Amino acid sequence: MSVKLNEPHDFCVASAMCNAPTYCDLGKAAKDVFNKGYGFGMVKIDLKTKSCSGVEFSTSGHAYTDTGKASGNLETKYKICNYGLTFTQKWNTDNTLGTEISWENKLAEGLKLTLDTIFVPNTGKKSGKLKASYRRDCFSLGSNVDIDFAGPTIYGWAVLAFEGWLAGYQMSFDTAKSKLSQNNFALGYKAADFQLHTHVNDGTEFGGSIYQKVNEKIETSINLAWTAGSNNTRFGIAAKYKLDCRTSLSVRM
Repeated sequence: MSVKLNEPHDFCVASAMCNAPTYCDLGKAAKDVFNKGYGFGMVKIDLKTKSCSGVEFSTSGHAYTDTGKASGNLETKYKICNYGLTFTQKWNTDNTLGTEISWENKLAEGLKLTLDTIFVPNTGKKSGKLKASYRRDCFSLGSNVDIDFAGPTIYGWAVLAFEGWLAGYQMSFDTAKSKLSQNNFALGYKAADFQLHTHVNDGTEFGGSIYQKVNEKIETSINLAWTAGSNNTRFGIAAKYKLDCRTSLSVRM
């Protein structure tokens, strides 16, 4: 179940769309067909509104019908469009406080700099990340650095796009251990009604997905994964059918 109140309007001028996605968004269309719309054993509510001063409020909560466990979170966001600044405050029922400050499209078109911090009052634990991303039509780059004086972990990714073809790389490096802890590659093709995505994670996990938009109402997806050293192959098929602008049917197996 989903409820929306006073869906916010965009007061800022939207930046130009970039053809090159982020690494995490590779194969996203196929993932959405598999993952979105399945709420078995759970009740979820989303509320969104925006004040006259431009502050956006987002509240969401979900409860599991079998255990009765419930959780929720609150997010407030304020944009200063003239300076490209966005301030975001987050809180959840685990009593975790988050603050995010981002600066976008001012030093260069497509460049976004972000400071993301988390504080847990009960334990006094603090953590944070410095993030940077740069997106253009034919490529996108990004890097995150943990704020940890014991030895930060550096995350990075890059995606190249050319005439529908997409090639991506993702890595993470633990400076405390001087070790590459993540080493992923991806290759795909994206068209208006068809998407193909393949990936190799750490040289041991292989996977791929195929997404097709048959028409305005029907979307289908196939997912395949295999891990080196194991004889188990994971295979799945999913489909989504739109009955109207508000109602859809989803099935997966």
